Amino acid sequence: MLANTDNGSIFTEFFLMDVSSSRELQILQGLIFLMVYLGALAGNLLTFTIIVIDPHIHSPMYFFMGNLALIDFGYISVTVPKSIMNSLMGSKLISLRGCTAQTFLYIFFGSAEFFFLVVMSYDRYVAICHPLHYGLTMTPRLCTQVAGVSWASGLVYSAVHTGTMFSHPFTKSNVIHQFFCDVPQIMNIASKAVQFSEFVALAVSSCLMLFCFVILLTSYVYIFSTVLHMHSVEARSKALSTCSPQIATFILFIVSELFGCFGHISNSSSIQTLLTAMFYSMVPPLVNPIIFSLRNREIKSALDRMFKRAFQFHRRDIVP
Repeated sequence: MLANTDNGSIFTEFFLMDVSSSRELQILQGLIFLMVYLGALAGNLLTFTIIVIDPHIHSPMYFFMGNLALIDFGYISVTVPKSIMNSLMGSKLISLRGCTAQTFLYIFFGSAEFFFLVVMSYDRYVAICHPLHYGLTMTPRLCTQVAGVSWASGLVYSAVHTGTMFSHPFTKSNVIHQFFCDVPQIMNIASKAVQFSEFVALAVSSCLMLFCFVILLTSYVYIFSTVLHMHSVEARSKALSTCSPQIATFILFIVSELFGCFGHISNSSSIQTLLTAMFYSMVPPLVNPIIFSLRNREIKSALDRMFKRAFQFHRRDIVP
């Protein structure tokens, strides 16, 4: 829709990407997105549930892992359900408010995940490099505080950038060549004033992100240095197994964000654009629960205990 003012027309709705005009292909896209979404939904909710209900893994590492699963659930839920509805219903529209909310939540969950990955790297640093002080350092109170700071930091970071991007009306175009309100696409149709303001905000916030990134890298440098000096092969293997899921998740997060931030901004809808966006917006939430489940013995043991309890409870119900 258009709103006419003295300064020209202002767009109040946006058209999202439509790879094909064929209804069959649109429905196929919606069904593929639905399967990916349900897989990510099941994996992250199962991981979160296991960590909450199993007292054997109520430790700082799994507390942060549960927060990460909750973030991944929110991250993929911000963009994919709307795209599924549009594909199945043959619609491409999203309102200005809907686009603003989608952008805010997308940045919020993405930045919160980064802050939690930094916290998790420090947790593993203390556990491996200073194991005798781990219980005194990573107390429940401290874990709750740093988790709150991570969530709040993501909230502030997202509010700053979303407020900057939507501070001026959109008058150039209302076509977003992506299946959701992606930040590079929004900046591509934003006014010059918004582009300059966002560049300044990004430059300032990058200092904070760089500082966090240095903390994360330093933690893992000390971790690997300590592991390499361990004489016991068993101790070395155990130490690596506790931090390898976080490292794999971090690498996947960084690679996907690089694809999202520095990928080619297309001025037309294409399969390549769709697949690239799927990689950085849908693959991490889908793959992260698999990484944690396959590389973590305690998660697998907790999963076995949960299924055994459920099976025994079911047997008690059906046996007279």
